[in-house]
Amino acid sequence: MQIHWFLPTAADGRSLTVGTRGTHGPEGEAAASFAPTADRFRAPTIRYMTQVARAAEEAGFDAVLTPTGTWCEDAWLTCAALAQETERLKFLVAFRPGFISPTLAAQQASTFQRLSGGRLLLNVVTGGERDEQARFGDHLAKAERYARTDEFLTVLRGAWSGEPYDFQGEHYDVRGATVLAPPAPLPRLYFGGSSPEAGPVAARHVDTYLTWGEPPDQVAQKLAWIRRLAHEYGREMRLGIRFHVVARDTTAEAWAAADRLIKGIDPAHVSKVQSVLAASESTGQARMSALNVRFRDGWKPTDLEVYPNVWAGVGLLRGGAGTALVGSHTDVADRIAEYADLGIDEFILSGFPHLEEAYMVGEGVLPELRRRCLTVTERR
Repeated sequence: MQIHWFLPTAADGRSLTVGTRGTHGPEGEAAASFAPTADRFRAPTIRYMTQVARAAEEAGFDAVLTPTGTWCEDAWLTCAALAQETERLKFLVAFRPGFISPTLAAQQASTFQRLSGGRLLLNVVTGGERDEQARFGDHLAKAERYARTDEFLTVLRGAWSGEPYDFQGEHYDVRGATVLAPPAPLPRLYFGGSSPEAGPVAARHVDTYLTWGEPPDQVAQKLAWIRRLAHEYGREMRLGIRFHVVARDTTAEAWAAADRLIKGIDPAHVSKVQSVLAASESTGQARMSALNVRFRDGWKPTDLEVYPNVWAGVGLLRGGAGTALVGSHTDVADRIAEYADLGIDEFILSGFPHLEEAYMVGEGVLPELRRRCLTVTERR
């Protein structure tokens, strides 16, 4: 089993209410009205990103996921820079296939793999936000986007084959696609999607299928679905899951830290965020939002624990992965073990702030997982 961390290339901080969607927190006269706490925006400077990457490497994580989108620094460039500041850590670069030529992506990946010593992984994100796609000039409907991703991955692997590759489809027409030399090893392809359009694309092409953190029964159903599709294509794949994590020495300390992340949230702001997320075309996003709807109806904190140690508070204010594993280091290890029993091979974790929480998880949870022989990665 592999345990990965996350690079916050848009914003970081000790609270979910700070630095969301590209804002930089209090400035000017408005700053005087804020309480004197440590809840401040951390800009994604190269110095800070280097600290996070080195902390993840030191703590014993295998790789770091770097997100993609308007409000993030570019993942390719960020990871290329950070590869020079680390030694062992791999970089899971997220990118949208509709915004780049598959042959160029093959070339970039090959170059990255050689320059980094084989430390590149690729997270292919088809995209589920109509406004986000439109910013980059992409106006295809959802089904067409997945059809394009299917062709993209076909060309990508063809260009890595070592022989000139021809392909003619609805979205791509390439002649002699190739690279200077095939990357060695080939970057593993990661892909997530909960919609009917996403499943067959994953089953045909990817090495690791990713899901966001849901209660185990829901995850089990999704894994059975994707395994069945992969079997139809004569393939097997690894399975991964994305969670935030709040781990402390005691259960009580962990839940207090989780409550602090959303302390003082404005219900009106939550409603505004949720109305934006409701417009998403992403099936996975709809599943995430559904996990905190009971809390939004009754505003009872207990409604955010949707399964023992699984907390849906992050999804109140953030899109994407909306759940966190909350508890003592042993509690979190127990839940990770439970998901591993379902067949999960890889966990992509994150915390707020990512620098300090990398050490918290690396020094508290990872040793417990090693003790149980669930992972063997050691700190440097």
